[in-house]
Amino acid sequence: MNKLNEMFKGKKKTENLLVLLVLLIIVVIAINYIWNSDEKKENNVKQESQSNEIKQVSTENIKDKTEEKLENILSKISGVGKVRVMITYSVSSSVTPVYDETSKISNTTENDDSGGTRTITQTENGKQIVYKENSDGSKEPITKNTESPKMEGAIIVAEGAENIDVKTNIIEAVEAATGLATHKIQVFKMEV
Repeated sequence: MNKLNEMFKGKKKTENLLVLLVLLIIVVIAINYIWNSDEKKENNVKQESQSNEIKQVSTENIKDKTEEKLENILSKISGVGKVRVMITYSVSSSVTPVYDETSKISNTTENDDSGGTRTITQTENGKQIVYKENSDGSKEPITKNTESPKMEGAIIVAEGAENIDVKTNIIEAVEAATGLATHKIQVFKMEV
């Protein structure tokens, strides 16, 4: 108790109160920083999950449509008959949504009794995906660009694949439609 009384006597009292005030300010700033970083992490996780959902849905749509289009066109080639197509991809597609980004900067200047000045700068950044509302009331993200997945190979199973001319026609058609090299296109006879 005597030491506590000695700390707050005379000139030492002012110095000790100043040190205590500085420590208190540092603690408040640290708590504020930790609190804001937790909110930012939570927002980033939410935005990443939204972006991943967008990418996953579009990749599946692109794959399905490409395979379906190839099946439709190949089945119309003479001698092919029924056909099934599977395309493999090395990289999934990527969709870049449009973001509404906000940034807020606030400066606070404080003067203390001893003539010191302190400036506090706080920055808040926000980033949200922009959606458009469809006529049925559903929301769809607005995209900046879409990169299609890279095709690595194709497997085609066709009824007429036992005929070498039909098999060659299938390979040439798939090569023309996808840009795949002929050694990456495999054609097999369909089991009936």
